[in-house]
Amino acid sequence: MSRIIEIRTYQLKPNTRTVFHSLSQAARALQIGTDIIAAQPCLADDNGYCLIRSYANLAERNASQALFYASAAWRDGPREAVLACIESFTSLVIEASAATIDGLRDTHYILEKANDE
Repeated sequence: MSRIIEIRTYQLKPNTRTVFHSLSQAARALQIGTDIIAAQPCLADDNGYCLIRSYANLAERNASQALFYASAAWRDGPREAVLACIESFTSLVIEASAATIDGLRDTHYILEKANDE
């Protein structure tokens, strides 16, 4: 069964990637119900970062993101600090199989999450 994945790439301002990574980890906790496949620095670009999220369909993606970005936890929390790090971003939304999604899954995040529980 296919799902929708969003691959979001960020071009960050110089020397902000470490801060952005920390902030993105904190923002992950606010995205309850969102399947975050991976969120990690780009290996080939010192100012690059990648976020991959999975949704059942476009309607779920739109509703989930509207709810998250309108939430007080985001607006009153890390929003300003996150935006201060970003020069630009691009989102690509495509269909992917469960096997593809599992292959993209950030195993480091899964291990961190398991250790936190």
